[in-house]
Amino acid sequence: MDGDAILLPARVHGPASPGGDVSNDQGYGQQTPADAANDMAGISFIVRQMMARMSTTKLVQVKAVTGGGLAPAGTVDVLPLVQQIDGNGYGTSHGVVHGLPWSRVQGGKNAIICDPQVGDVGYVVAADRDISKVKNTRAESLPGSRRRFNISDGVYAGGCLNVAPNQYLIFTSTGVRLVDSNGNSVTTGPTGMTLADLNGNQIVMAAGFVNVVTASFRVNGVPVTVP
Repeated sequence: MDGDAILLPARVHGPASPGGDVSNDQGYGQQTPADAANDMAGISFIVRQMMARMSTTKLVQVKAVTGGGLAPAGTVDVLPLVQQIDGNGYGTSHGVVHGLPWSRVQGGKNAIICDPQVGDVGYVVAADRDISKVKNTRAESLPGSRRRFNISDGVYAGGCLNVAPNQYLIFTSTGVRLVDSNGNSVTTGPTGMTLADLNGNQIVMAAGFVNVVTASFRVNGVPVTVP
């Protein structure tokens, strides 16, 4: 072997990014020796690099919330959670992306309102064209620019990887249960429904009767004695 030949190690890794894994490909950086083996391999590498610039779906954390409630659905500022990585394996945080609209379950003027909160983890779906003009006009529009598959044209589509809720509506195999953060609940089932509050009072409705469970039953503030 020529003494001046450059020998590549069997496997070369860049430094690991915090909390991440390094690449197992041979070679330095994002390009491997195999990527220069022939014209097809070189073109394939270029295509992969171009595709890497496209945003499709990204896990994000909500950093700020604007609007919402009984107003039209608002916008969120989000931080993409999967870091960028360079050819040596070093990670770099994304910047915060501002003003992304969030989706809401709504038809006409009928809606289920459960707005995002700061700290939520969810995902953003990036549009294939610039949607900035449509966001402003809420009507058919030309694209605002020629950018494509950019997270700036994303929509916050919902939460995932979040904590267990303490206020919820749950559909079960036997009915529906609505619980608020105070401990009040409405539960339906095959025999009827029960309203219960945080104080232990209950109204149980079933076939042929309504049962009120309480320490003191009152009508207009006046205690009523039940025989």
